[in-house]
Amino acid sequence: HVQLVESGGGSVQAGGSLRLSCAASGYTYSSKCMGWFLQAPGKEREAVARISTDGTLTYYADSVKGRFTISRDNAKMTLYLQMNSLKPEDSATYYCAARSGGCASYGLPADYYYWGQGTQVTVS
Repeated sequence: HVQLVESGGGSVQAGGSLRLSCAASGYTYSSKCMGWFLQAPGKEREAVARISTDGTLTYYADSVKGRFTISRDNAKMTLYLQMNSLKPEDSATYYCAARSGGCASYGLPADYYYWGQGTQVTVS
């Protein structure tokens, strides 16, 4: 049974930082491309960042480049998203997700098979 559990969300003032974590269990974590997505109320879920199985390749949405950093610790089966210089428009529910196979060309929510329950980020 694949399980992804996000944590680390909260409320922060603009310009502040948060670090999200996503703990995985129930599958071979190191074989999965992992991603972070966000969804604001009334809007479509959209990609934030994704990372290859070995952590050497990362991809970011233009809106977060230079501010957010995705990383993973395969030994701990944990995915991270360091978010700096947060803006009010970053407010959303953040989800981690996993897919088998490649990462480079797979940035859409529909490309990912496994999802966490989400963690709320509010920037004021």
